[in-house]
Amino acid sequence: MFLPRRLLSPATSPSIRTFATSLPARTSVSALDACNELKHRFGGNKAAPISSRTQRLDANQLHLLSLTLGRQRLHRPPSTFSSTSTSTESEPPKIGTSLPPAYHLAYFTPPFLEQDLGPDGSDKSVNPLRPWTRRMWAGGEIHWSNDKDKDGRRWGLRIGDLVREVTRLRSAEVKRAREGGEMLVVGVEKEYFVGGGEGRGMDGEGTPVVRDRREWVFRREVDGSEGQGSAQAYKIPLQEPLPEGPITRDFIQTPVSLFRFSALTFNAHKIHYSRDWCRAVEGHRDCVVHGPLNLINILDLWRDKVRGGREGVLPVTIKYRAKSPLYVGEKYRILLTESEGGGVGDRGNGWEAEIVDSYGRVAMVGSIEEGGD
Repeated sequence: MFLPRRLLSPATSPSIRTFATSLPARTSVSALDACNELKHRFGGNKAAPISSRTQRLDANQLHLLSLTLGRQRLHRPPSTFSSTSTSTESEPPKIGTSLPPAYHLAYFTPPFLEQDLGPDGSDKSVNPLRPWTRRMWAGGEIHWSNDKDKDGRRWGLRIGDLVREVTRLRSAEVKRAREGGEMLVVGVEKEYFVGGGEGRGMDGEGTPVVRDRREWVFRREVDGSEGQGSAQAYKIPLQEPLPEGPITRDFIQTPVSLFRFSALTFNAHKIHYSRDWCRAVEGHRDCVVHGPLNLINILDLWRDKVRGGREGVLPVTIKYRAKSPLYVGEKYRILLTESEGGGVGDRGNGWEAEIVDSYGRVAMVGSIEEGGD
């Protein structure tokens, strides 16, 4: 598998907490026991972080993500590109270029050997005890600092910045799944502090530039011999007309686009590239589109259509929730609608986002709070 090299990333050695545990048989660990063990292992907000890593944000990684998203230029809407131009004509962004919102997801990728991944290929950085290891990205929220630098620009991550990511456990609780049975909902918080970039003065101990809170759902694990799939799961439902709205953008993800996004985020989760695993083990009809990919697509639509694709444009907050999977090769639509009442504290307008597939199902919802740029 090809993975892009990090050209400007002289990172310090990461600090990652690891544990050796004698695990009981998987049938003996209840959801509540697994939840309590996870809280004990990471100790809540007052304990040492799960991990603390530092790296420099390089231009090549950002450039490859932009191309994966079909954007020859970071800060121009795709509709403005010339039909005769090619991606080879574009160049990596310059030092000091602002990262568009949520593009930090292509950095600080999980640093695990293949032998340390779970049976489904996902990293085990915050996995509960077995059998509660089958992970799905459920949602979260991202907050960007509203402070400004000496030039009057919003603080944000920029190419060339030396950034420290600190990850902590926020929550762990047992919930009932919609289809029945128990699941664990685990929340983590990732804070990004900047120091060492040109003209940047944050020491890594003050207010983070970005605060990224994520929730994962963990269900009972399955293995390749259990045959969770069924012929019914592979059937494509009857199509319905996609809903209309004031601001929309349509997508059809391909095996290549999912592969490239997995490679850039160093994500080996099999649901994104192995149809056999999806069908035989997980019960999906095909490979699943990444939740983070659609989070970025929502924010790209907002900055292109609402803010003109300008560099340095950041919301104050986005909150989002995954509701149902989207599949490779199937058309879906992102819709943006202006919400009433403006943003929190009357700092700006708000926008509601919704992703709907071709069969009438809502796959993701979100809300964007704007602020002054």
